[in-house]
Amino acid sequence: MNLQEIKAAVNSGKTVCWNTGEYEVRKWESKTTLAEHWTIVCTSNNHAIGLTWADGVTLNGNEKDFFINELK
Repeated sequence: MNLQEIKAAVNSGKTVCWNTGEYEVRKWESKTTLAEHWTIVCTSNNHAIGLTWADGVTLNGNEKDFFINELK
């Protein structure tokens, strides 16, 4: 999945995962700046990294490793 596909799926309520079902892509919005923040969160320990590098375009993972988890 590319960046646009990932964001569209999450925005439509689907669970997007990276590599395994343990890593979920999540979006949150800052209440002070109204900016969107996209992260990849490990569900077992809540460790998170940005979905993209600082450029906001380059994914922190290969496109082929992102998928919609139909089980959630």
